[in-house]
Amino acid sequence: MTTEPLAPAPAAALPPDRAAEFRPPEDPAAGHPAPEHPAAFPAPAAARVRAPRRPRPVLLLVSGLVLGTVAGGAVGYGIQARRPPTPLPPIQVALPSYPAEVVDPAAVAAAAPAPLAIDGDLRKLLLTAPAGSSAWDDYPGTPSWISIGELAERSGPSAGAFRDLAERGFRRAVEVDWKQGDLKVRVSLIQFSDDFVAQAGNRVRGYRLEPFAAEANGGYRVEKEPFFWAETTEKFYQGTAAAQRGTVAMEVKVFGLRPVDAELVKNLAKQQWERLV
Repeated sequence: MTTEPLAPAPAAALPPDRAAEFRPPEDPAAGHPAPEHPAAFPAPAAARVRAPRRPRPVLLLVSGLVLGTVAGGAVGYGIQARRPPTPLPPIQVALPSYPAEVVDPAAVAAAAPAPLAIDGDLRKLLLTAPAGSSAWDDYPGTPSWISIGELAERSGPSAGAFRDLAERGFRRAVEVDWKQGDLKVRVSLIQFSDDFVAQAGNRVRGYRLEPFAAEANGGYRVEKEPFFWAETTEKFYQGTAAAQRGTVAMEVKVFGLRPVDAELVKNLAKQQWERLV
């Protein structure tokens, strides 16, 4: 039995305008080269590039703003140009005046209040330890000079106190200490430079004292709660009095095992103040 090759099925009839799409390419060997692009895959046409379109409302708004600014400036300039100029007020300068008579410097100095400067040996103005008292440890039992470092050590945190004294015109200081019974007393005179006379008053006001009297200089204070000596558990009560005279701050401090008598503090302050005036 012989098998015959199957004949290809007849192609469906196509319209003449589409028959070229399915036409097989020409055989190059037969002298008919194939086209560069088959008719079934035509070359794409070049895309057209369009410029972005700006929204018209934005253009109208920008144009309105520009035209409005220009028109407003022109109208304002025209109105101001038609106004008459306003004259400026004349410049008035007060001329210096001098006294007609010659001033006598000596007379002016005599009429001025006497300065409160305290010079000389401050130790001579300091109280002395009363009879029957004894030395208080190694503190000076007679009126003696003390350095800025010693004063800072007695005034609280030494580093901060030293810096404050140095920056605020500290000049010199004297001190005397004694012990009588169960009381310990310290009297000090701290002097500041003439340019820092206000610091003497600031030091006195820093204690927040009760005034001695309505018109008196300085005041006193008696603590009702005890304190601790530095680096110990020993308690003590304190009474303080202070006043200012010129560049000198006077300080009286009394320490006791019981609340300090306010009259004792005020009496010591009165004695020291009388030596200053």
